[in-house]
Amino acid sequence: MLNRWEGIVLKTRPYGESNKIVTIMTREAGKVTGMARGAKKPASRLAAVTQPFTHGSFLIQKGRGMGTIQQGEPMESMRHIAQDIEATAYVSYIIELIDKLVEEDHSMPQVFELLLQALHAISEEYDPEAIALFVEWKMLPIAGVHPILHQCSNCGATEGEFAFSFKFNGFLCHRCFEMDPYLIRLNPQLVRLIRMMYTVPIERVGNISLKRETKNFLKKIVRTIYEEQTGIRLKSRSFLDQLERTPELRTNREEHKTDSVE
Repeated sequence: MLNRWEGIVLKTRPYGESNKIVTIMTREAGKVTGMARGAKKPASRLAAVTQPFTHGSFLIQKGRGMGTIQQGEPMESMRHIAQDIEATAYVSYIIELIDKLVEEDHSMPQVFELLLQALHAISEEYDPEAIALFVEWKMLPIAGVHPILHQCSNCGATEGEFAFSFKFNGFLCHRCFEMDPYLIRLNPQLVRLIRMMYTVPIERVGNISLKRETKNFLKKIVRTIYEEQTGIRLKSRSFLDQLERTPELRTNREEHKTDSVE
C-alpha cells in the first residue's frame, strides 16, 4: 500500500553502498522504518529529506515488512538546529528518548505533535535544555509511568505544601510527609513548573527562562523516575553531561537569569 505521511526523521543507518534505512515518526502511522534506495548518493532526490530531524512529507510503500520510501519533500527548514551544537545535542536526546519509548507501527499522533512542537521551539532558539525537560516529563505516560501531580498521592489533598516522593510516584502534601523519609521538598514555584511540564503543551508555554539550579533540580527528579521505573539508558546522555560540564560549549542562557514562564 502506498501512503503519503507527514513525518520527522528520527534516525538513519547505511545499508549497502548507496542505501539508507530510515526511521520516521509519522503523524498518521506512528514510527515506521523504510528503505531509501540510493539516498547516500549526494545527487539523490532522497538525500536531503532523509537527514535526521527533517520534517517532511513522505511517500512510503508499506507492506508486511520494512517499507520503501519512494519520495520525500521537506516541509520546513530548521536551520538553527543543525548550526548550533547545543540545539543539536538536545534534539538528539529528545529523538533518542522518543525512539526508545515508541513501538513501530503504533499510531501516536500526540507524540508526533510533541516532537514537532519541541523542534519548533528549539529552532526558534528557546532554551533547548528546558524544552528537553518538557519532553521528558510529557513522555512518562508513554513509558508507562503516571505520576500523581494534581493532588497528594496519599490523601488526595489539593492544597498545602508539597514534596515529591519516588516511593508514592508523585506529590505528597505536608500532612503526609512522614510517609516517606526520602521525599524531596518543593517550593510552590517548583510544584507549578512540574505540573506545567507534565500537562501544558509546549506551544502554549510562550517564553520560558529557568535558572541552572532549577533545571538541574527538575532534571534530577525526572531522570531518577526513568532510571528507577523504566531502566532505559540513552547514549546521547553522555554527550549532554559533557556539554553541561563545559559552559564554553553552551549558549550563555543562565547568566543573570531568574525563573520565569510566560
